[in-house]
Amino acid sequence: MKVARLVTPEGEKAQINISVRNLVEFLLREGDIDDRKGSVDPFEAMQEGSRIHRKIQNSMGPFYRAEVPLKYQVEYDDYIIGLEGRADGVVLDMDEDGTVWSATVDEIKGMYMDVMTFEKPVLVHEAQAKCYAYIIASEYNLPEIDVQMTYVSLETEEIKRFNQTYSFEEIEEWFLTIINIFRKWADFQYYHKQEVLESVQGLEFPYEYRDGQKKLVSDVYRSIYRRKILFMQAPTGTGKTIANVFPAVMALGQNLAERVFYLTAKTATALAARDAYSLLAQNGYEGRTIMLTAKEKMCLCDEADCNPDNCPYARGHFDRVNDVIYEIITKETVITRDVVLGYAEEYVVCPFELALDVSTWCEGIICDYNYVFDPNVYLKRFFAEGKSGEHIFLIDEAHNMVDRAREMYSETLIKEEILSIKRYAKPVSKKLVNALEKCNRIMLEYKRECDRDITVLDDIDMLLNACDNLQMIMEQLFKKEVKFGIYQDEVLDFYFRLRNFTALAYQQDPDHYRIYCDFDDDKNFNLHLYCIDPSAQLQQRLAMARATVYFSATLLPIDYYKDLLCNITDVYAIYVDSVFDQQNRLLLLGTDVTSKYTRRGEDEYMKFARYIQTIVNAKQGNYMVFGPSYKFLEDIHEKYQALGDDVEIIIQQQNMTEQEREDFLLEFEKKREKSMVAFCTLGGIFSEGIDLVGGKLIGSIILGAGLPQVGNERKLMSDFFDDEGKNGFEYAYLYPGMNKVIQAAGRLIRTKDDVGVIALLDERFRFGSYRKTFPREWNDAEFTTVDEVSLKLTNFWKKKD
Repeated sequence: MKVARLVTPEGEKAQINISVRNLVEFLLREGDIDDRKGSVDPFEAMQEGSRIHRKIQNSMGPFYRAEVPLKYQVEYDDYIIGLEGRADGVVLDMDEDGTVWSATVDEIKGMYMDVMTFEKPVLVHEAQAKCYAYIIASEYNLPEIDVQMTYVSLETEEIKRFNQTYSFEEIEEWFLTIINIFRKWADFQYYHKQEVLESVQGLEFPYEYRDGQKKLVSDVYRSIYRRKILFMQAPTGTGKTIANVFPAVMALGQNLAERVFYLTAKTATALAARDAYSLLAQNGYEGRTIMLTAKEKMCLCDEADCNPDNCPYARGHFDRVNDVIYEIITKETVITRDVVLGYAEEYVVCPFELALDVSTWCEGIICDYNYVFDPNVYLKRFFAEGKSGEHIFLIDEAHNMVDRAREMYSETLIKEEILSIKRYAKPVSKKLVNALEKCNRIMLEYKRECDRDITVLDDIDMLLNACDNLQMIMEQLFKKEVKFGIYQDEVLDFYFRLRNFTALAYQQDPDHYRIYCDFDDDKNFNLHLYCIDPSAQLQQRLAMARATVYFSATLLPIDYYKDLLCNITDVYAIYVDSVFDQQNRLLLLGTDVTSKYTRRGEDEYMKFARYIQTIVNAKQGNYMVFGPSYKFLEDIHEKYQALGDDVEIIIQQQNMTEQEREDFLLEFEKKREKSMVAFCTLGGIFSEGIDLVGGKLIGSIILGAGLPQVGNERKLMSDFFDDEGKNGFEYAYLYPGMNKVIQAAGRLIRTKDDVGVIALLDERFRFGSYRKTFPREWNDAEFTTVDEVSLKLTNFWKKKD
């Protein structure tokens, strides 16, 4: 259900508008969640349904009026419920002077099933028709009215009709019952809105403003008011989370927006947003805020199998869920995962679906980027085709958005996977086997052309036509609920990737994409739709918001992010100065080492190890060492150990579990007599989004410039940006690499009381192209060598001690 929109024209009663379809689908839904009913693309089903609608409507004769818009108002003391909809068909019988004396409402429903087996209409379908019937009977003062339900099979075009005549008294009693059921939801919508508006009027910023923070809040509010996109470079300690949430909430209080989406890539930043909302709630803010969590993390069963036979929470979910929603939205303010799980267990409903339904009634939604931007998992209740709203997007850790967006808007077909699906299809459908074989033959032609590591293609029209046909055949099989035995999940996964591939292929263009093929490490042949510049795709989503704020501690150079995260030029950008005393940290640039591949070797590794030894020995405490790869870290660690320092060492492992990550970070909490050195990967799970405050970390040592590994894809990206008139090396290598460096360095100074050393060890940090990516507060960086660094460290720690 799309929440009824509260409309309050000047001097008039507030009006809550809701469509007839949304009303009945929300109030009268029933039964189970069942994922076994096939995978039908809702857009494709809607297109086919529209075609059938038009065909039936055109066959109904001259007195049949199609697509009749209808509106009706129910007035209460404080507000009006405005119902609106569009009847598929209406037949009005009139006498000679034009007076309507009888009417028939026709509701047409196209179904991917055998409608001839239907014994009665579906409850919500009939309810939709009855609402239209009541509106027409009221308008023309009819003593009775006819309702016709027309069901048509979308595959065979067979039609089955149900007809019923209602007296006006019957249809009015039924309609008023439905409206009275909705009354409590409308009451909540209206009175809760008043509470939110009133609570915001007296809401004050919950802290004493830090230096520059009041201007930051004003800049965010101004961007929202002016419907702008804002890019904000805000270093650690500037309080950027609350400085974004507070003005967004104030904008809600001025009726500038309906809803705020706080978008993030990591749990830590989502928790920071939760804490900001909780603080505002403690200070009187009455808005509802929910944290959305991935389905697999919400499931109460051992395995996510969403059907009534295997999941008690799916069985009868829709019979119970509305009662749970109402209880949550009337009792809770900041709705976390644990809150949702508690209610889901008590009422025995699916927690993931419950959370999505509750979000419809919330002013604040904290969630992953995917829920807004990913074409496969975005929240259709807010962002489906034709829907719009006065939303605010607050995008935290926005430096992650470039790579995340590239992943969202790219897709790959694997020739060997097509052959696997072909084997699974042999016992099921010869037609499907033939369609898969055609795709395989075309892929084989591309494979023959791919005579080197990577081949760029200009035209894949032949493959796209074959994929369209393959997708259509698979959808027909799913609609018939054809199964593939033990391979069902693999076939479904392939289908979803195929559907994504074809959808993106029709949207891609050479200004934003490259199509190329290559071989992976397992010698599989891959064809990639690679979105190098995601700005156009992102802009389609940004257009659904009133305003967007991209913010991060590392959003430099700002033009790079402007180019790739939106495709309009009329945007704002601000740089927030650091609030920390630069005297509390020593920033060193080691100019006599490098992580360049051409220089890697025993001597260079030993020099890195000596740097680590000297820095760690200068002051007892905890240090993090960041390297560009696990292999590089192993080599450095081996040399460092050979030096024989009496320190404790922990090393980040690949594919760590949540518990292993927590245990790793708990090592920084321990009191110890000797120093600890933690070896971590640059750009990995410990290089951003963690806070080690209060002396838990006194040194961040970065080995190398963090540039992405040279490879075919990066070369393709570099050439792409060169062709666009930009600096390909900087866009493909330098900026992504330096972002990792600045993030890792930022682990050190998290509060005004933190003190420590940042060492950037690579000769390339001397170059102007690298240093132009530095934050302003790095203007005091000192060059050093492994032989000079000891004295600099001694002087720094002597001052601090």
